[in-house]
Amino acid sequence: MGTVQLDKDTNFQAQINPADVSHSFGIKYDTTKSQGSAGIEPKFASVGDERVNFSIVLDGTGVVPPVSGQPPDVKGQLAQLNKVVYEYVDLRAEPPYVRVLWGTLIFFGRLESLKAQYTLFKPGGDPLRAKVDLAFVGAMSKHEEQRVTNRTSSAANTRTVTMKEGDSLGAVCEEVYGSPSAFMKVARYNGLTDFRNIPAGTVLKFPPIGT
Repeated sequence: MGTVQLDKDTNFQAQINPADVSHSFGIKYDTTKSQGSAGIEPKFASVGDERVNFSIVLDGTGVVPPVSGQPPDVKGQLAQLNKVVYEYVDLRAEPPYVRVLWGTLIFFGRLESLKAQYTLFKPGGDPLRAKVDLAFVGAMSKHEEQRVTNRTSSAANTRTVTMKEGDSLGAVCEEVYGSPSAFMKVARYNGLTDFRNIPAGTVLKFPPIGT
Protein backbone atom coordinates (compact mmCIF):
# COMPACT_ATOMS: atom_id res chain seq x y z
CA MET A 1 0.00 0.00 0.00
CA GLY A 2 1.07 3.60 -0.57
CA THR A 3 2.25 5.56 2.45
CA VAL A 4 2.53 9.27 3.22
CA GLN A 5 5.05 9.74 6.00
CA LEU A 6 5.80 12.71 8.24
CA ASP A 7 8.38 10.80 10.29
CA LYS A 8 8.96 7.20 11.32
CA ASP A 9 6.17 7.36 13.92
CA THR A 10 3.63 9.53 12.08
CA ASN A 11 2.31 8.26 8.78
CA PHE A 12 -0.82 7.51 6.81
CA GLN A 13 -1.23 4.33 4.77
CA ALA A 14 -3.86 3.98 2.07
CA GLN A 15 -6.41 1.19 2.46
CA ILE A 16 -6.81 0.79 -1.29
CA ASN A 17 -4.15 1.23 -3.96
CA PRO A 18 -4.58 4.39 -6.07
CA ALA A 19 -5.85 3.71 -9.58
CA ASP A 20 -3.08 5.92 -10.97
CA VAL A 21 -0.30 8.24 -9.83
CA SER A 22 0.84 11.31 -11.77
CA HIS A 23 4.51 12.32 -11.39
CA SER A 24 5.57 15.41 -13.33
CA PHE A 25 8.73 17.48 -13.73
CA GLY A 26 8.94 21.09 -14.90
CA ILE A 27 11.57 23.16 -16.69
CA LYS A 28 11.49 26.96 -16.87
CA TYR A 29 12.65 28.92 -19.92
CA ASP A 30 13.34 32.58 -20.53
CA THR A 31 11.17 33.58 -23.49
CA THR A 32 12.14 37.25 -23.53
CA LYS A 33 12.49 38.43 -27.11
CA SER A 34 15.86 40.01 -27.83
CA GLN A 35 15.86 43.44 -29.44
CA GLY A 36 16.18 43.12 -33.17
CA SER A 37 15.41 39.40 -33.09
CA ALA A 38 12.83 38.06 -35.51
CA GLY A 39 11.65 35.31 -33.20
CA ILE A 40 11.83 33.96 -29.67
CA GLU A 41 14.35 31.30 -28.77
CA PRO A 42 13.50 29.83 -25.36
CA LYS A 43 16.59 29.73 -23.16
CA PHE A 44 16.88 27.42 -20.19
CA ALA A 45 16.36 29.37 -16.96
CA SER A 46 15.97 26.82 -14.19
CA VAL A 47 14.56 23.48 -13.19
CA GLY A 48 10.87 23.82 -12.37
CA ASP A 49 8.72 22.09 -9.81
CA GLU A 50 8.38 18.35 -9.38
CA ARG A 51 4.84 17.26 -8.55
CA VAL A 52 2.97 14.12 -7.55
CA ASN A 53 -0.83 13.79 -7.75
CA PHE A 54 -3.07 10.86 -6.88
CA SER A 55 -6.43 9.98 -5.35
CA ILE A 56 -7.19 7.56 -2.54
CA VAL A 57 -10.42 6.10 -1.19
CA LEU A 58 -11.21 6.12 2.52
CA ASP A 59 -13.65 3.37 3.48
CA GLY A 60 -15.54 3.01 6.74
CA THR A 61 -18.09 0.40 5.70
CA GLY A 62 -16.02 -2.53 6.93
CA VAL A 63 -15.86 -4.02 3.44
CA VAL A 64 -12.22 -2.94 3.20
CA PRO A 65 -10.21 -3.91 6.30
CA PRO A 66 -8.86 -0.88 8.18
CA VAL A 67 -5.12 -0.31 8.28
CA SER A 68 -3.58 -1.39 11.56
CA GLY A 69 -3.07 1.57 13.86
CA GLN A 70 -5.39 3.86 11.88
CA PRO A 71 -9.01 4.80 12.70
CA PRO A 72 -11.65 2.54 11.09
CA ASP A 73 -14.07 5.41 10.36
CA VAL A 74 -13.76 7.90 7.51
CA LYS A 75 -13.74 10.99 9.75
CA GLY A 76 -10.93 9.52 11.83
CA GLN A 77 -8.94 8.48 8.76
CA LEU A 78 -9.24 11.96 7.25
CA ALA A 79 -8.15 13.51 10.55
CA GLN A 80 -5.10 11.24 10.59
CA LEU A 81 -4.27 12.18 7.00
CA ASN A 82 -4.63 15.88 7.81
CA LYS A 83 -2.30 15.46 10.76
CA VAL A 84 0.37 14.04 8.47
CA VAL A 85 0.10 16.35 5.45
CA TYR A 86 -1.82 19.50 6.41
CA GLU A 87 -1.58 20.59 10.03
CA TYR A 88 1.00 23.21 10.94
CA VAL A 89 4.20 21.96 12.52
CA ASP A 90 5.15 23.24 15.98
CA LEU A 91 5.77 26.99 16.08
CA ARG A 92 6.77 27.33 12.44
CA ALA A 93 3.14 27.82 11.39
CA GLU A 94 3.65 26.09 8.08
CA PRO A 95 2.63 22.72 6.64
CA PRO A 96 5.04 19.82 7.13
CA TYR A 97 7.50 18.23 4.76
CA VAL A 98 6.40 14.68 3.96
CA ARG A 99 7.69 11.62 2.18
CA VAL A 100 5.38 9.78 -0.24
CA LEU A 101 6.19 6.09 -0.70
CA TRP A 102 4.47 4.17 -3.47
CA GLY A 103 6.10 1.14 -5.11
CA THR A 104 9.51 2.35 -6.30
CA LEU A 105 8.50 6.01 -5.92
CA ILE A 106 10.08 7.94 -3.05
CA PHE A 107 8.97 11.57 -3.22
CA PHE A 108 9.78 14.39 -0.81
CA GLY A 109 7.42 17.32 -0.81
CA ARG A 110 4.67 19.39 0.73
CA LEU A 111 0.94 19.31 0.29
CA GLU A 112 -0.34 21.64 -2.41
CA SER A 113 -4.01 20.71 -2.21
CA LEU A 114 -6.36 18.21 -0.59
CA LYS A 115 -9.95 17.71 -1.71
CA ALA A 116 -12.31 15.26 -0.01
CA GLN A 117 -15.48 14.16 -1.81
CA TYR A 118 -17.88 12.11 0.34
CA THR A 119 -19.70 9.46 -1.66
CA LEU A 120 -21.56 7.29 0.90
CA PHE A 121 -23.23 8.13 4.21
CA LYS A 122 -24.87 6.56 7.23
CA PRO A 123 -28.56 7.42 7.78
CA GLY A 124 -27.46 10.03 10.32
CA GLY A 125 -25.14 11.73 7.85
CA ASP A 126 -21.74 10.43 8.98
CA PRO A 127 -19.57 9.60 5.95
CA LEU A 128 -18.91 5.96 5.14
CA ARG A 129 -16.71 6.50 2.11
CA ALA A 130 -14.73 9.37 0.62
CA LYS A 131 -12.49 10.02 -2.33
CA VAL A 132 -9.52 12.23 -1.47
CA ASP A 133 -7.54 14.00 -4.20
CA LEU A 134 -3.99 14.85 -3.11
CA ALA A 135 -1.43 17.06 -4.83
CA PHE A 136 2.15 17.47 -3.60
CA VAL A 137 4.90 19.78 -4.80
CA GLY A 138 8.52 18.73 -4.45
CA ALA A 139 10.29 20.12 -1.39
CA MET A 140 12.81 18.82 1.12
CA SER A 141 13.59 19.82 4.69
CA LYS A 142 17.13 20.94 5.53
CA HIS A 143 17.58 17.76 7.58
CA GLU A 144 16.62 15.53 4.65
CA GLU A 145 18.75 17.59 2.24
CA GLN A 146 21.76 16.96 4.47
CA ARG A 147 21.01 13.23 4.57
CA VAL A 148 20.79 13.10 0.77
CA THR A 149 24.02 15.09 0.46
CA ASN A 150 25.77 12.69 2.81
CA ARG A 151 24.50 9.66 0.89
CA THR A 152 25.53 11.19 -2.45
CA SER A 153 28.98 12.07 -1.12
CA SER A 154 29.38 8.57 0.25
CA ALA A 155 28.38 6.98 -3.05
CA ALA A 156 30.77 9.24 -4.97
CA ASN A 157 33.67 8.22 -2.73
CA THR A 158 32.91 4.49 -2.75
CA ARG A 159 35.58 2.42 -4.48
CA THR A 160 34.79 -0.74 -6.46
CA VAL A 161 37.27 -3.62 -6.53
CA THR A 162 37.09 -6.89 -8.47
CA MET A 163 38.59 -9.67 -6.38
CA LYS A 164 41.36 -11.73 -7.98
CA GLU A 165 42.52 -15.27 -7.29
CA GLY A 166 44.37 -15.32 -3.96
CA ASP A 167 43.01 -11.97 -2.75
CA SER A 168 41.90 -11.73 0.86
CA LEU A 169 39.47 -9.16 2.14
CA GLY A 170 41.91 -7.99 4.79
CA ALA A 171 44.68 -7.46 2.24
CA VAL A 172 42.42 -5.47 -0.09
CA CYS A 173 41.21 -3.38 2.86
CA GLU A 174 44.82 -2.60 3.69
CA GLU A 175 45.37 -1.53 0.08
CA VAL A 176 42.24 0.66 0.03
CA TYR A 177 42.25 2.07 3.57
CA GLY A 178 45.83 1.56 4.67
CA SER A 179 44.67 -0.90 7.33
CA PRO A 180 42.99 -4.34 7.27
CA SER A 181 40.82 -3.53 10.31
CA ALA A 182 37.76 -2.50 8.26
CA PHE A 183 37.26 -5.96 6.73
CA MET A 184 34.19 -6.79 8.86
CA LYS A 185 32.52 -3.52 7.95
CA VAL A 186 33.17 -4.10 4.25
CA ALA A 187 31.83 -7.65 4.55
CA ARG A 188 28.59 -6.38 6.10
CA TYR A 189 28.32 -3.56 3.55
CA ASN A 190 28.49 -6.09 0.71
CA GLY A 191 26.30 -8.70 2.40
CA LEU A 192 29.04 -11.34 2.52
CA THR A 193 28.30 -14.46 4.54
CA ASP A 194 31.81 -15.92 4.11
CA PHE A 195 34.53 -13.29 3.85
CA ARG A 196 37.32 -15.88 4.03
CA ASN A 197 36.51 -17.51 0.70
CA ILE A 198 35.56 -14.86 -1.83
CA PRO A 199 35.49 -16.21 -5.41
CA ALA A 200 37.67 -14.51 -8.00
CA GLY A 201 35.65 -12.07 -10.08
CA THR A 202 33.47 -10.97 -7.16
CA VAL A 203 32.90 -7.20 -7.30
CA LEU A 204 32.99 -5.54 -3.89
CA LYS A 205 32.29 -1.97 -2.86
CA PHE A 206 34.56 -0.24 -0.36
CA PRO A 207 32.72 2.76 1.14
CA PRO A 208 34.28 5.62 3.09
CA ILE A 209 35.22 4.47 6.58
CA GLY A 210 32.59 6.70 8.17
CA THR A 211 29.68 5.18 6.17
